[in-house]
Amino acid sequence: MNKALTKKDSTRRDVMSVAGREVPVVLKANRRARRVILKVDPISREVTITSPSVRGFSQAIAFARKHEGWIAERLEALPEPVPFADGALIPVRGVMHEIVHDRSGKARAPVRVEARSIITDADLPLFSAENQTPRLIVSGDAAHLNRRVTDWLKREARRDLTEATLAHAASFGTAPARITLRDTASRWGSCSTTRVINYSWRLIFAPPYALIYVAAHEAAHLIEHNHGPKFWKLVKTRIDDIERAKIWLTENGAALHRYGAPLI
Repeated sequence: MNKALTKKDSTRRDVMSVAGREVPVVLKANRRARRVILKVDPISREVTITSPSVRGFSQAIAFARKHEGWIAERLEALPEPVPFADGALIPVRGVMHEIVHDRSGKARAPVRVEARSIITDADLPLFSAENQTPRLIVSGDAAHLNRRVTDWLKREARRDLTEATLAHAASFGTAPARITLRDTASRWGSCSTTRVINYSWRLIFAPPYALIYVAAHEAAHLIEHNHGPKFWKLVKTRIDDIERAKIWLTENGAALHRYGAPLI
């Protein structure tokens, strides 16, 4: 492992060899940590090592090396990454789209959807692609393709989630203070006591009924800050089939982190 930064830094980036391949590593110092904490980020696929102090980085590195097998197992368990690149297939609102790089540079918009005549069912397996999948046309330099696709997906997610959240909240006679989007690994949504609702932008990959359910769930927390009977009664006034959405997210949710993930 190569030391890249000085000990004055509370965060240090590096790489380590895991099962014969180089894996990015992030070393973090956190005073509240009572021991070395080792995690594999399912989104960035980085190994994160948290130490109580910068001085403990050397011990943290030794700890990670000792658990190389555990790290390799966690990385192996992650779905195969699908970077945003020319020819890649990614789901948008539950329907597979093919990313196509428009090298002509004459497109009217950086990203546009070119629909084709297809027959789809939102309950079909997410990763079954048809020959006639719609295309996501991305113009500009190839070096900017990943960023342009990511930005477009986030804008679409914000639009869908804002519309759904405001509609649900209005039906409950309330409104959120703010709606934010992040790239969270453990939650699809959350609602703070300050009435700020946060979502994972990756919900744009899911079928609309799953996204709409998550929005109803968080909007209901504006009224009920728990998961008691009154909370679920509110959600059920908006969602006819809660189990359908919950099952889809349970079975497919982890795989949504594969899209845009780097190859390592």
